[in-house]
Amino acid sequence: MKAIVYRTYGPPDVLHLAEVQKPMPGEHEVLIKLQAATVTTGDCNVRGFTFVPPGFGPLPRLMFGFTRPKIQILGTELSGEIVQTGKKVSKFKIGDQVFGIDSTRFGAYAEFTCRHENSALTLKPSNMSWGEAAAIPFGAGTALYFLRDRAGIQQGQKVLIIGATGGVGSYAVQLARYFGAEVTAVCSSAGIGLAQTLGAHKTIDYTLDDYTQNGEKYDIIFDTVVRRVSFARNKKSLSSKGHYLAVAGGPKEMFNMLTTKISRGKKVIFGTPTEQEKDLRYLKQLIEAGHLRAAIDRIYPLEQVAEAHRYVDTGHKKGNVVISISPDR
Repeated sequence: MKAIVYRTYGPPDVLHLAEVQKPMPGEHEVLIKLQAATVTTGDCNVRGFTFVPPGFGPLPRLMFGFTRPKIQILGTELSGEIVQTGKKVSKFKIGDQVFGIDSTRFGAYAEFTCRHENSALTLKPSNMSWGEAAAIPFGAGTALYFLRDRAGIQQGQKVLIIGATGGVGSYAVQLARYFGAEVTAVCSSAGIGLAQTLGAHKTIDYTLDDYTQNGEKYDIIFDTVVRRVSFARNKKSLSSKGHYLAVAGGPKEMFNMLTTKISRGKKVIFGTPTEQEKDLRYLKQLIEAGHLRAAIDRIYPLEQVAEAHRYVDTGHKKGNVVISISPDR
């Protein structure tokens, strides 16, 4: 089968198209004929450590291979059709159209991949294209984890989303709106229109206005911008018991979380989002009810994954970058 492989860390040029052996599903696995994948900041990190927050040092290399990558086919998000099942699989059948994510296994930059039936995998939303479905799990799952599970977002709260038109922020705007919050989106002038269509009540162009100086107080500040995360800078913009969600935080924010945990006032929340089937099913319900959609910036064929990575590396994508693997479908 065709796949995009890499055998050394570096710039997007280390990614290249190759013929590799088609995987075979284990007893509890399904084989998926892939229709679409995405390029996330996570993929770029594992390839070239582009968006690793400051302070992590060599930790990413210890996780993914110190001198060379342990995993040679990237891609965490996917959508596709199940074409083979392991003999003990009970949750899926051949012909099921699915979408999902596995940030430990990767493997979505290929024509076929295997997933465990109990992984973060479920039936594709009926009202989404393959590309749109593939673009849901990472961004929407991360936003859901921080807003609902960690911050306990409530109706009527004021929420500020920094990086509101990115791969995570674009879903945070929609979910915060769905949960009944008043949403203020911080983005560039080029993203104002998108933020408004996603449901932001107010927008702030960070190139023109400094939201930390306008006197507004927010119950939740959702910060997605790598290397610009700062509790100290945002603290005065939080309400007395507000939550600062350091979505793109690093060791400093981990320390801030520990020190603020024991106080009765403002809190820093940092963590690694979970990847669970139940969350995908919840997001699927919101999508089919018309409450959530995927913002797609660009679509590239499988053969141009390196170019897609090059674009994502700029840090200027709006929403999601999709890889079309089977354009005939």
